[in-house]
Formats: sequence, C-alpha cells, structure tokens
Amino acid sequence: MAAGEIPLLILFALPDKAVEKAIVIGVAIGFKRIVDMPAAEPNSLIARLSPPPIPSVVAWSREYSGDRGPLIDLSQAVPGYPAHPEMLRLLGEAASSQAMTGYGPIEGEAVLRDAYARHVSEVYRAPIQAENVHITSGCNQAFMSTAIALAGAGDTVALTNPFYFNHETTLAMLGIKRALVECDATNGFLPDIGSAEQALAAGARVLAVVTPNNPTGAVYPSALLRELFLLCRKYGAWLIIDETYRDFLAEGYGPPHALLSEPGWEDTLVLLYSFSKSFCIPGHRLGAVTAGPKLLAEITKVMDNMQICAPRSAQHAVAAALPILADWRAGNRLEIARRADALKSTMSELPGWDIAAIGAYFAFIHHPFADQLSTTVAERLAKQAGIISIPGSYFGEGQERYLRLAFANADVASIGLLGERLR
Repeated sequence: MAAGEIPLLILFALPDKAVEKAIVIGVAIGFKRIVDMPAAEPNSLIARLSPPPIPSVVAWSREYSGDRGPLIDLSQAVPGYPAHPEMLRLLGEAASSQAMTGYGPIEGEAVLRDAYARHVSEVYRAPIQAENVHITSGCNQAFMSTAIALAGAGDTVALTNPFYFNHETTLAMLGIKRALVECDATNGFLPDIGSAEQALAAGARVLAVVTPNNPTGAVYPSALLRELFLLCRKYGAWLIIDETYRDFLAEGYGPPHALLSEPGWEDTLVLLYSFSKSFCIPGHRLGAVTAGPKLLAEITKVMDNMQICAPRSAQHAVAAALPILADWRAGNRLEIARRADALKSTMSELPGWDIAAIGAYFAFIHHPFADQLSTTVAERLAKQAGIISIPGSYFGEGQERYLRLAFANADVASIGLLGERLR
C-alpha cells in the first residue's frame, strides 16, 4: 500500500474525530510525496543559454527619453531602405496563387534552385548546377541544418573569435562542442591560420567562418579562404563559409574566392547565403546552401524534420527577381558604401573611439571606457544617447572593449548624428 493511503475499512471502524485525524494525516503524507517529487525541467542545453540578444538590447532603449533626437537603431542587421515595388508585386502575385498553398520540394522549388545556380556560377565563374543548391528558410536555418548534418553531440566545431552569436548558440543547444579560432585585432580581425590549424588538429570536424564578417565586417581575402580550405582538406574537416553579406562587397571586388573551381570542392566546402538583406525581405525567411549532392542529401533529411520546405511563394518571387533587380541591388551596394564612408568620417572626429574593422554591413568599434563592461557601455548608449548597439561580449571571449554597429541600418544623415551623441 502506498504512503498516504488509509484502508477504507479501518476508517469506518474509527470514531469521527479519529477518522478526521486519519484523513488529515493521509492528506499530509500524500502532499509530502508530491512536494518531494522532482520538478519537470526544460532541456538544460537550452535553459543555460541567455535570452535572444536583439530583444535584450532593444529593451534598454525603452528608457531613452528622446531628448537627443530619434532612436538610431544599429543593432539587428536589417535593410535600411524598403524592398523594390517589383519585389512586392512578385511576392503578392505568388502568395495569392492556389498552387503555393501546398507542400513543395524539400530541397526547394526547381525554379529558384535553377536561377540561384546560374547566379552562383556567374558570381564565382565556376559551373554550379541546381543539384548543388538547397533552399532553406533563412540562413540561420541553413547553418543549423548543415551543422546537424555534419556534427553530432560531443563533436567539435571551430568558430572564429569573435563569432556570430547564433552560430555559437546553435552548437550549444545541439550539444556540439566549440573550439575558438583567434582573430588578429591588429590586422582587421582576420582569423589566425595557426589557431585554425590547432583547432583542426585537435579534432574539430568543421570550421565555420563568416565573410563579410558578422560582427566585425572584415572581408576575408581570397588567399586566406584558400588557406583555410586546404587546412580543412588536410585534416578531413568541412569548411562552412557563411556569405550572408556577399552582395555588399565593394564594387569591382570580383569573385569572393575561387574555391568552387577547386577539384573535389564538394568533399570539403559548404557555402551559405541569405536573400534577406539583398532583396530587403527578411520577414520572408529565405536562404540557400551550396554544397555537393551527397551532403545535400543528408541536409534534406534534416530539413524534412525541421521545416519540410522553405516558403514557396517567396522562392518563386525571388527566382523572378534575381535577374530583373540586378541594377537595383547594385545601387544599394553603393548606398551601403556611402554609409560606411559616413561612419568612418564621423568616428575619425571622436577621440577614444576607433573603428577596429568595417565592411559590408558592420563596424566593430573600440570604445574608450576601459573600466566598463561592453554591456554597460551599450546599455548607457541606448538609455542616454538613443543609440542601440550590440555589446562585444555577446560575440565571444575578450571582446569587452568593442561594440557592433550595424551601420547599414541607418542613412547617412542619421550616421552623422552619432558624433554629437557619442561625445
């Protein structure tokens, strides 16, 4: 008989007071059993993570009085100009189609896989086929599905330090260990080859890098990327290159690298991409993986359990927009370059504030407050100056002296206001 249970026959044989007392004792014993039972807990790998960074820093700005002018939000990387009217028309037309209401191919719509394969072939001057392309719901999903396909709990993936925080938290929630590849702050935060080899020699199955970089903005030279590629090949590891901000490389930069022309690249290389920034449609969540068919078959298994298929109407709209909005996208690239120049000019006039690295969408700013945590500095800026930025500590170890500014979010006039506010 379980504790807290009192036989019914015994209760009938007892006087009223005794019955009342016995019931109280039984209830008390039963309650103690409930209290002593272990409480249900969420997955500890998730529970130990910090809350999402962007909402956290935006929350600081709610205490800004507005006395120094409107908020300047340089936190999340979002296009600081609207989508093209033709993009909106294509999205609306596709979304209103009955054909788009059903499930689509897990690998992505054939029309977008074909169009993006042609686009990648043009960008890299290398032959890429639709079978090398898998469409995902945003680039974060592209990274997660690729990470799951390449590494399991207990395996190690190497990230640069500083890293893109969503890459790091993805690995943490999957139980995948993290190794850090140090970047040289005196050389624009480019990854150190010796540190990369150390991580791979120690057993990292994957090296993941971002270029143009998030958070620093650093653009990794083609020669450096080839060194990393050859290192990964040497140690039988995979190289993931997240190229979310590829479309914002300086005009005339040429192909970001020549790795798609390397013999057997499919056994080492994975490229990730996002349509969100270039087409100003982050809410439609569309990304892409470029890899060998063998690996994409594994990613398909992951995607079938994660999303089944990326948003279908957005895929058809972007497939049509890729060729016809090329000039508009080129103009946006020039606008982002003007915003970068405006930030350089503004920061050059601020004693103690320095640009440690800048490129594409981001600048990694060295702040003058040596005795304060980067979270303290970012919080003060949001509350007192109406500038929302991301603390350097959110991106890795030893980054307390830095803030990330997503300068592409703001127009040139708004960037010009930073000088007065930072003083």
